[in-house]
Amino acid sequence: MMAHLWLFFNLFIATFLSLEILGNAATCRDCFIHSRAAHYPNSDDNGTEIGRCGYGTFGATLNAGDVSAASDLYRDGVGCGACYQVRCTNSNYCSDKGVTAVITDHGSSDRTDFILSRRAFGRMAQNQDAAASLLALGIVDIEYRRVPCSYPNKNITIKIDENSNYPHYLAFVIWYQEGSKDITAVQLCETKNYICKLLDRSYGAVWTTTSPPIGPLSVRMLFSDENGEETWVVPVKDIPDNWKPGETYDSGVQVTD
Repeated sequence: MMAHLWLFFNLFIATFLSLEILGNAATCRDCFIHSRAAHYPNSDDNGTEIGRCGYGTFGATLNAGDVSAASDLYRDGVGCGACYQVRCTNSNYCSDKGVTAVITDHGSSDRTDFILSRRAFGRMAQNQDAAASLLALGIVDIEYRRVPCSYPNKNITIKIDENSNYPHYLAFVIWYQEGSKDITAVQLCETKNYICKLLDRSYGAVWTTTSPPIGPLSVRMLFSDENGEETWVVPVKDIPDNWKPGETYDSGVQVTD
């Protein structure tokens, strides 16, 4: 009898611990991670036009200029376009809300995870006076978490890189990706025969191919979440057969969590 009771007790404890671990894992997405943040050491409040994500001038003004370079979170370019809630922890200056910043560049400074634009850095503060004090500090302790991106009234947009050479070489970046999933693969498909070609990530968010397919093109994107689940998203609208460097094309679709 005692042996059965002891076995039942051990099973109860094991089950309780398993449920607790699962509960913690389920809420961990909302957990904040402690780190440090700096800001771009220039006079421009917005981001940089030469960021390693390949966004160009768009990267300086994306999300109204609340952007950041990242070190480990850059993830060889996979992290480009990801959004994070970043808030500093000094109660004398910092607000509870912090700022939502988009990753547009790669970089680090003195054990930081973020190098924010001056605008984003100041928006962590309670008011303008506190923002000036934060900027004077240069580097501050922060906490951050991944959050969904939001671009109201915007679809995912394909921007053809200016270095593309029709019809021999095609490079493009993907703008206005909502949600909190990563684009981990891209296929370029002929819309007539639906023959697809897997593209290379050249660097950052820049996808490239030599000898691209002929005719109207469909850009299929593989979205992956933190649990490893993957979903292909197919645009409603195509890139026209006479695509031009520097042009932008609305995909007609958007993603949500």
